[in-house]
Amino acid sequence: MKRVSLTQHLVEEQRLHNSIPAELRLLIEVVARACKTISHSVGKGALGDILGSADTENIQGEVQKKLDVISNEILLEANEWGGHLAAMASEEMESIHPIPNRYPMGEYMLLFDPLDGSSNIDVNVSIGTIFSVLKAPEGMGAPTEADFMQAGSMQVAAGYAVYGPQTMLVLTTGNGVNCFTLDREMGSWVLTQRHMMIPEATKEFAINMSNQRHWHAPVQRYVNELLAGSTGPREKDFNMRWIASMVADVHRILNRGGIFMYPADTRDTSMPGKLRLMYEANPMAMIVEQAGGAATDGRTRILDIAPHKLHQRVPVFLGSKAEVALVTSYHAEQC
Repeated sequence: MKRVSLTQHLVEEQRLHNSIPAELRLLIEVVARACKTISHSVGKGALGDILGSADTENIQGEVQKKLDVISNEILLEANEWGGHLAAMASEEMESIHPIPNRYPMGEYMLLFDPLDGSSNIDVNVSIGTIFSVLKAPEGMGAPTEADFMQAGSMQVAAGYAVYGPQTMLVLTTGNGVNCFTLDREMGSWVLTQRHMMIPEATKEFAINMSNQRHWHAPVQRYVNELLAGSTGPREKDFNMRWIASMVADVHRILNRGGIFMYPADTRDTSMPGKLRLMYEANPMAMIVEQAGGAATDGRTRILDIAPHKLHQRVPVFLGSKAEVALVTSYHAEQC
């Protein structure tokens, strides 16, 4: 079987769909190289002195792991100088990161969660990197946060890398979802799954059950129906899976079907959700929709949400289309 590299795939996609200009292809390749570097650091673990806390907090008020900080720096340094970007934004930084004046300014903007699931770092469970690419607005001068305030439907590319038993890169540029596996001996990304599609029928769901007492009524209703099993209204038994790494949970759903839920709850009504719209929900929603699934915040399609701040949080329900539609309909009935 002929091996297809990431670069070859992107070039062929451009020929087929005219959707990946050279600048976007080069940007994706740079992000992919940065993910290889992060994968190498993750793989060293304690041998590379990257485990444990960095004794700092990010803009979210979360204690940063050493590898959070390292991964953020790797992505910033890799993408600054190429001339493809106007600015970057990271879950780990308070504001945007404009491209330094000594480098040419490009026409794209990159957003990323440098290390998703970092609570799993020290116990050697799969973690990942999530990224999103937007087009800079026409006539943009010095980039500002306002330039990033684009609905997820405006993304030109989205993807994630998962650092597990294999390192994989899952990518969409708007024409389906493809998966690449890192050949560690050759140092290259090799296409291993074409046109990934989320199975329609599912018997799995992913949610943090420890928060059940705090959930709103529509989520309580939906999950209780799943737990009732074959004798309940769904008439089949469901399994629960929860890795506490969105990348790993979504990757499983892409391959096996299911629904991932991180709902809002009653603990802090000022916080509409836990996950970040720009760094997590939007890119994952684009990937899931391109794979035949659906993604909502319980009421609205994720990709239609108009962002109003860089670190905006939202509830997230994504995965197999029928399951997302059902739990979303329960929210609509609550209105």
